[in-house]
Amino acid sequence: MGVRRRVSRFGLLATAVGLLTVHAALYAQREFRVYQSFEFEADLTELPHDYDLPAEFVVGRLMYPSGWGFGSFRAADWRQGGTSWAVDYPRGDRTLARMLRRLTRIDVRSVEQPVNPDDGDDIFHWPFLMAGLAGYWDLTDEQVTKLREYLLRGGFLFCDSFFGSDSWVGFEAGMRRIFPDRPIIDLSDDHPIFNIVYDLSQVTKAQIPNIYALYGRGVGYLSDGATPHWRGIEDDAGRLMVLIAFNNDVADSWQWQDDPRYPLESANLGVQLGVNIAVYAMTH
Repeated sequence: MGVRRRVSRFGLLATAVGLLTVHAALYAQREFRVYQSFEFEADLTELPHDYDLPAEFVVGRLMYPSGWGFGSFRAADWRQGGTSWAVDYPRGDRTLARMLRRLTRIDVRSVEQPVNPDDGDDIFHWPFLMAGLAGYWDLTDEQVTKLREYLLRGGFLFCDSFFGSDSWVGFEAGMRRIFPDRPIIDLSDDHPIFNIVYDLSQVTKAQIPNIYALYGRGVGYLSDGATPHWRGIEDDAGRLMVLIAFNNDVADSWQWQDDPRYPLESANLGVQLGVNIAVYAMTH
């Protein structure tokens, strides 16, 4: 899968990002493995030649049990993939990894890492996690406790690809269990995560669309999710622990980066956001 040529102008920042520390230990980690995607289009059959090489940054994908009457489109057992956590996976994850390699000096692994919070302390080896369709998670008490500890110890969680008021109810219910006393705040355009590499001065007014909504309904959103919201949760020091792209589908902009049907402006914005998010997570 090639990169859309019109994104290449952002390669000018390839020398702008340096890293001072390595955030994850390279031992005692779960092995790399591949699960079935939630979407047929996101399945990949071939692995990059260097998939087994360790790196400083890995795109972690949070595995979780589904609830709220949704999430078992291709499989019933979330631990085997094919449920809501695997939306845009693995194609979107690997596109992000490739973009980070191309546009930054971050040492990025070419493949993602599915992270099951029930696998002992494995989650603490992966300081960056994505949660797709998080409006449909149904976390156990043990998983709630593990995620709270993970985030307070420096982990970062990016919640994406969910639309509409019903999805928000499910997401907020889960997040309130993780952090019952921490507010979910609306992020302004001048938040550091939106300008740490690329200056995305109008990002909170933008909606990164879902491709199925675009070509099924002619709009970029699902359900009643017409208004994008960029939200977050901070720790006591003001570090953003959780980034919430509600009524947005950033991972679709990665997954469909090469598809001419996907809007170029949204594809490029998604790449820039991905760079900013990864660099913020690694440097905070």
